[in-house]
Amino acid sequence: MKCLPALMVALVLGGACAHTPPKSDLEELRPVVEGFHKNLRWRNYRALSNFLVPEERQDFENQRRKLHDERDLTVTDYEIEDVKLADDGRRATVHSRIQWMRMPSATEQTDTVTSEFIFRDGAWMLEKQQAGPFAGELE
Repeated sequence: MKCLPALMVALVLGGACAHTPPKSDLEELRPVVEGFHKNLRWRNYRALSNFLVPEERQDFENQRRKLHDERDLTVTDYEIEDVKLADDGRRATVHSRIQWMRMPSATEQTDTVTSEFIFRDGAWMLEKQQAGPFAGELE
């Protein structure tokens, strides 16, 4: 059996060669995780909702407007720390460190955020998130 760059996949995604999910799933996860974090960092909240499971999008967009996040929420930095793919290749848990503040507070917060992505209808989507600027919204 031929493995994807086996050592890299095993170290980054915690998978084993014999049970590596379909290649397309692995290739599609990375840009989704990076895209979510980049859009968060640059306050692109409209695009950010497209990363969510469809049933959460409208509530998420409503919360951004209600909280005036385009004006009041600033993500100053993020670092993707860990990505673990479930054995079935259809779920992934991402741990990231996010530094952010929401006005009127001028105090920067640093949270370790756990994001759960699901592979549904041929795409990776954010299903749940714990901690960070959206704590309590995507659970």
